Amino acid sequence: MSQSLGLVALVVRDYEEALHFYLDVLGFELVEDTPVPAQGKRWVVVRPRGGVGASLLLARAAAPEQAARVGDQTGGRVFLFLFTDDIDRDCTTYRARGVRFVREPEVQPHGKVAVFADLYGNLWDLIQPAAGRSP
Repeated sequence: MSQSLGLVALVVRDYEEALHFYLDVLGFELVEDTPVPAQGKRWVVVRPRGGVGASLLLARAAAPEQAARVGDQTGGRVFLFLFTDDIDRDCTTYRARGVRFVREPEVQPHGKVAVFADLYGNLWDLIQPAAGRSP
């Protein structure tokens, strides 16, 4: 049996502001942006440049219950884990682009890790895996 995790839905307030953050601030690439007129939605998929793992489906909140979850999809825990080959480079770049770090890089058993907040407040681990560890 062969399976893979293809997409993770991230509830966002607005497609355009989310696209600006993920494309222009984090440097992700746009995979797809297709209107779904029957539902008044768009199928918007982004991923880290050169990424080989799961992509993000930017899902605009369509109901009050969904809107209440924007920025707090995990109750304050780290939600997503972004692997990098150079955490110092990425921290410097992200800071210059206005990303707010809530925990500075530190060495942990699984690698060097920093925590940042996305535009809505969801927490992300930025991880440079330790030698011998795979992302």
